[in-house]
Amino acid sequence: MNSTELSLALADPIQLLGMSFYFTPTTTERGKAHGLNVFEFYGLGRGGVLGDVDFDTVFEAFTFFSPSAMEMLWSKSREKADPVTVANDHVLAAFAFADETFGALPVTVLDAFAKAAYKVANAVPTGQHALFDGYKKFEAPSNPVHAAYLGAILLRELRGCVHITAVREVGITPAQAAYLQEPFIFKLHGYGEDDVPEVTSELEAKKQRAEELTTSKESVYFDVLSDDERQALHDGAMAMKDALASPVAVTV
Repeated sequence: MNSTELSLALADPIQLLGMSFYFTPTTTERGKAHGLNVFEFYGLGRGGVLGDVDFDTVFEAFTFFSPSAMEMLWSKSREKADPVTVANDHVLAAFAFADETFGALPVTVLDAFAKAAYKVANAVPTGQHALFDGYKKFEAPSNPVHAAYLGAILLRELRGCVHITAVREVGITPAQAAYLQEPFIFKLHGYGEDDVPEVTSELEAKKQRAEELTTSKESVYFDVLSDDERQALHDGAMAMKDALASPVAVTV
């Protein structure tokens, strides 16, 4: 499997994996401890990896959300709790989700995935991908279950950041990109009927080009891996994705 094939194969599973802890009951309860609902916990937790920064910094990092959504997710939430503290706890929520989910997977599979994921992450230059850089500041856990899941989150943020660059290169707006991705995502990101773009063949072609650019740009980062490491990354991601449908808690 070459780097381009790996990028294409991982796109959907990693996207699903990295976001799967956001709105679980366990995550919801951790948010309540900070006086935040689960959406506020998501906004402040994910954005808080950037630090206690201003609205414009977070808005640019998230890119595909409307200004009104980010006001709720970041500005209003920031009035209730410290972003850095919440970000640290949001990562702990991710680890709790991993403990609830990946207990049936062989430690060797998770460990090989984590090592490959971190090899990729460590080879990505700092300063180009804000949210990815934010998560990269967290030390790799010694626990293989936690390390594998944080590795999945890192890969999700990497592709997301690369996609932001690609969307900007082809010249479509975040709202257009979100709508063409899926109308449900468009609404979830805070856009309304007045924001719905006119869908033309030219716009659809630009969105397709953005997807192709995303894959080509991300695949470059996978070139650091050996054939065996690429396979380990693929196999680990697929195993974790399958585990989402039949979670087993870690017992040790």
